[in-house]
Parts: sequence; C-alpha cells; structure tokens
Amino acid sequence: MSTAVMPVRVTTAAQAAARDAAAIAAGTPSYSLMHRAGTSAAHAILAHVAEVRSAGAVVFCGGGNNGGDGWVVAGELARAGCPVSVVEVAAPSTDDATRAKAEALPALAGHAEPRHPAVVVDALLGTGATGALRDALLPHVDAIAATRAAGATVVALDLPSGIDATTGAGGRCVRADITLAFGTLKRGHLLRRDECGAIVCLDIGLGPHAALDDGAPTLVDAAYVRDAVPPIPADAHKGVRRRLGIVGGGEGMAGAPMLAARGAMRSGVGMVQLLVAPSNVPVVQAALPETMAGRWPVTAEDQDRVLHWTHCLLLGPGLGRTAMTRALVERLLVEWKGPVVLDADALNVFEGEPRMLGSLLGARPAIVTPHPVEAARLLRRDGASVSAERFAVGAELAKQLGATVILKGVPTVISAPDGRVAVSASGSPALGTAGSGDVLAGIVATLLAQTGDPFASACSAAWVHGRAGEIAVSEGSVRGTSLEDIVEALRRAWRLDEPAHHAAVLTTLPAVGSVR
Repeated sequence: MSTAVMPVRVTTAAQAAARDAAAIAAGTPSYSLMHRAGTSAAHAILAHVAEVRSAGAVVFCGGGNNGGDGWVVAGELARAGCPVSVVEVAAPSTDDATRAKAEALPALAGHAEPRHPAVVVDALLGTGATGALRDALLPHVDAIAATRAAGATVVALDLPSGIDATTGAGGRCVRADITLAFGTLKRGHLLRRDECGAIVCLDIGLGPHAALDDGAPTLVDAAYVRDAVPPIPADAHKGVRRRLGIVGGGEGMAGAPMLAARGAMRSGVGMVQLLVAPSNVPVVQAALPETMAGRWPVTAEDQDRVLHWTHCLLLGPGLGRTAMTRALVERLLVEWKGPVVLDADALNVFEGEPRMLGSLLGARPAIVTPHPVEAARLLRRDGASVSAERFAVGAELAKQLGATVILKGVPTVISAPDGRVAVSASGSPALGTAGSGDVLAGIVATLLAQTGDPFASACSAAWVHGRAGEIAVSEGSVRGTSLEDIVEALRRAWRLDEPAHHAAVLTTLPAVGSVR
C-alpha cells in the first residue's frame, strides 16, 4: 500500500471548527489564529495584486470572527503603505474581533480612502454561516460586485459570503477572484469553483491539528502522485510496464476503447490489447498499430488466451448495454480474479444491483469510475441527489461494491471500501467532453496494473487526468481545447510539476470558472 502523505484536508464547517478548537485546547490562543489568518491573507494579497500598494483596498467587515480577520487584513495592508478603508457592516461581536479592530485602527488613522481600489476584501461572513444572506447584507454584496465591475480584484476571506461551507448551497453570494482559505479547504470551495476564483489555502498555525483524523477527505496533489506511482526502471521492458486488456467497443463505438488505450499509452503501460466487436477489429488495427486487437472473447480458448496474457482488465468503454454485455462482463469477472477496472456500460448493466456487482468483484483490487448518472443508476437514485451528496454517495457505493470508487465531477471524490476518502480538484471545463472518461479509465487501469493499489491508483489517475486538462487549456482556451489536446497534454502532466509555494501557503487551485 502507498505511504503517500496528503496534508491538506477538505472539511465541512464543523470539521474546520473542530480543528480550531483542538489547536486552542492545545494552547494556541484563539486570537493568534485570527492574527495569523489575517496576516497571511494580507501578505497573499500583496503578492497576488501588486497594484494594491498604490491603488489601495476596501475591506468589508462583518461582526463575527471573519470580520475580525478583515480588520487584521486592513491593519496589515495599511502598515505596508497601502491606502485602506474599512466598511464596518456590523460592530464586532466577539472578543477577538473587538481586539482586531482596536489593533488595526491606529494603523488606519490618517490614511486617505482609496478612490479606485485595486482590491475589495469580503470579510462579511465566515464558514459558520448557513442559509440565505440576510437582506441587510445584500446592499454590501452589491457594492462589492460594483467595485469588481469597475476593475477591482475581489478577495474573499475563507469563503465567499453567501456560500455554505459544507454543502456549497447558496443563492446570492459574493463572487470572488481569489479566495483565501484558512487552514483547510472547505467542501464549499470545491463545489462552487465559479464563485471562488483562484483558491489559496493558507497555513494559520493549526499545526498537527489541521490533519485531525475525523474522516475529512485529503486533497490529492503532485507530491502525492510522485510518492504513489513508482518510477519506470532504466531497464524496463514492456512486461515490466505491464499488459492491459481493454474489453469494449460495441458496434459503432470503436472510439471509446481506443481513447482508453491512448490514455494508457500516455501513462506508461507496456502493452495494450483491445477486445472489441468483430467489425471493429480492423478499425482498431488501422488506427492504433501500436496495440493488439481482437474480437470479444466468445470461446473458452479466446478467454484463456486473454486472461493468461493480461495484468489488468478494463471493462466497459463503448461496450453497449445488451444482454450479451451483461453475460460477457459476468463471465470475465468470474474467470478473471486479478485487478479490474469497470467503466461506463460495464456498470450500467448492473443498474440497481450494486451488491450483485460487489459479489462478482470479490476481494480483488478493483476500481469503478462512474459519473453521477451512472452512480445514480447503480444505486437507483436520481442524478441530482448524487451530485449534491457526492461525498456520502461515493463512500456508500464503495462500501456496497467492496471496490474503490472514482465519482467523477467537480470535484472528483475517490472513496475506498475501508473508509478512506480523497478529493481531486485538478481539472478544467475542457474535460467535460465525450471520451474524457475513457481516457481516464485507461490511466486508472495502467496504474492499477503497475501498483496493485486501487486507492493510490485512483487518486493518482484522477489528478493527472485533471492536470492534463489544466495544461491543455493554459496553452489556448476552454472552447478551443479538444480531447486530442488533453491526451497530448498527458505527456507534460506526468512531469508532476507543482508551483513553488510561499511558506504560509498550503496549496493553490487555479480559477477554472467562467472561462472561454
């Protein structure tokens, strides 16, 4: 099993509060956490928006501790020489916020108000806020939006006001260009990427309490993938890099298994054999001469030949939903006891029967890769509820199947049957196109063949697939990015580059919403 460390947690509001409470109980004064949060946020603003030094900032402060964070930010920016003004929406209602205001006021005294601020800071509400914004706050949300429309960068402290930290729910809310998360990422950040903009998670001094083991998912990053995926040895041959069998490609759907094969070949596999409908064999041979192609294993001899050759089976891409499909998948799962990845139609044919599928999978290393609609079919739920409850649904499905589940979407949630959960937040809207999931399935199956570790393989594949989507878009645009560009970008994604972080920065997620 992988010993990879993923330090950044994705928490609910309650889990975030528990980390603060644990740090305070261990001796860290609560005001120290507020001061560290505000100071780190001010430094991040200075680093990300250079114009703030001359054009200044306006800080909207609510009455709670998020408003206290805002007062610290205002004071620190003023001490750095920035023109700063504060819009006090409510008087401080906590001791820490009161102290933060008192310490900021001397620094703010005598500062001219910025006429055309470069930054507007949202410190209205913190992660404990739930429900719709109160009417009294709406004019301030409108004022923030107007300042943004005039060219200012909106920076939200911890979470844009109006978004539920746990569920992502919310109607009217602040739309941020940068969100500075404190200590942990919140589920709401990843469920509302459009409104959060670029997300920077800052170290506020929680220490080991940030990694409190309370079931909060961990965030997959490049460091995790580097640790989880073994390097290819200098003397590696195709057998060392493993052999992958892909069963799919029904009539008219040769493209799906070929895309899976291309994802595998861009991820270090040694050999690929595609087993497709007889009419698609020449199509595969012509399009992918570096692979082997054959018909679906319909005889015992066909089956034995494939199962003795492969190190991992990928079942489902473009397979079709017929009685024959169900019979083929069942037969292969009975006869093949090795690692397996199930995607698309290999899942659809078990609609409403997750426990039946789980019994066929047994205790082998197994990964399933549903999108929300496919997960909904398996569990006989509606797709909207699966998307809204993706953290719980992934865990439920993993438990019923006894397999690792990659529940694709924004964010992608990876759940193991032993209760481990991780989140991959890499990606871009360019990945929302036909065939993207097939490419992911090929990456997943390659890593499972090479490592035998379903959870590490699923986490790593999801992150690299998303990273390829980011790279492809960075070189052009979302609208102009094709799946071909994403497959090509896998070459660079596997470099496992990650940005150099300032000491106070735990992780950074790029803005991905509302881009062309």
